[in-house]
Amino acid sequence: MSGVDFVREVDENVPGFRERLEGLIQTPPIYLLLALLVLVSAGLAVQFSAAGGSGQPWFWPHAIRALAGCALMVGVALVDIRIWLRFAYIPLALTLALLLALEFVPSGLAVDRWIRIGSYQFQPSEPAKLALVLALARFFHDRRGRGGLLALVVPGIMIAVPAFLVWRQPDLGTAAAIVAVGCVTAFQAGLSLRVVVAGTVAAVGALPLLWWFVLHEYQRVRVRSFLDPESDPLGAGYHLLQSKIAVGSGGAFGRGFLGGSQTQLAFLPEHHTDFAFTVFAEEFGFAGALAMVAIYALIIIWGVVLAQFVRNHFGRVLAASITFIVFLYAFINISMTTGTLPVVGYPLPPISYGGTAMLTLFACMGLLLNVYVHRDSVLGRRNQTVV
Repeated sequence: MSGVDFVREVDENVPGFRERLEGLIQTPPIYLLLALLVLVSAGLAVQFSAAGGSGQPWFWPHAIRALAGCALMVGVALVDIRIWLRFAYIPLALTLALLLALEFVPSGLAVDRWIRIGSYQFQPSEPAKLALVLALARFFHDRRGRGGLLALVVPGIMIAVPAFLVWRQPDLGTAAAIVAVGCVTAFQAGLSLRVVVAGTVAAVGALPLLWWFVLHEYQRVRVRSFLDPESDPLGAGYHLLQSKIAVGSGGAFGRGFLGGSQTQLAFLPEHHTDFAFTVFAEEFGFAGALAMVAIYALIIIWGVVLAQFVRNHFGRVLAASITFIVFLYAFINISMTTGTLPVVGYPLPPISYGGTAMLTLFACMGLLLNVYVHRDSVLGRRNQTVV
């Protein structure tokens, strides 16, 4: 059942349900922009605190990247959606070229998962998720109403290639996220539920093979430490234990801005990047952490509702899939830092320090706004007139 069918069915039992939902979309997305502004402000506060109350080395670069991200968001939102549809395959092609470059670029220009350009480091795996969504949305838009083997093979290749290249870096967490984003996009575009169920069963059955033949030893250690972090409190379990201590020490209302002992005394590793949420939770407590989760939830709900009222297939798939990308950022990072998922290198933009992830998030928000502006546009298939 698609989201549109679900809304229609609920509306039959709850009169006015559809109209109330549609009312959320008819007004300008001021709440969406305010939510993003609050998250950026929280990120700046975290970076200032992580540096011990100093603007360097993280606060000012983070602020500059936020401004660049805002400009990117506006630019992406202003480009006509027909342009994004026409050139939707190009971002994926460029991203694949950059991922391939990491296999061959000399060590002086590449650092594991990053390509270095002067003093700036770029991580191609971050925009790969958004580039994949654009390409898949275009593919399914052109083939809507048509099934067949091609509708399975081509998307499968489009998902598998970037996921494999990212896994090679190695970055299993982001590779898994790329697969998840691709599968959700395909399902939202109309992939049969039977195929999704069969794929899920096959994935679960392949877990033993994944454990023994795909995961590196350090990744298996992370899983073991997640299950029992106290078994190696000064080694593999150190990050998770310190994060849980910091979150717990925040209590209901936190230890106050710049008052987090785990952060200020440098017990918490990677406190400006992967564990930035922990810094916020320690200083602003359960109430602050809950408020941040609520803000991400507001953005996600707005995107899900928007997807139900977009008239064109391309925009509908884009809205739903981009919203899922935002959900993954929040869900994986917050779950990781609170001990409900194994520790993986997955950021929380715009809270975490990191330019590529932040710019990717702003590009996602720009495309959401673009879909919002063109939600009533009717887009034809390839080689058809676009109204």
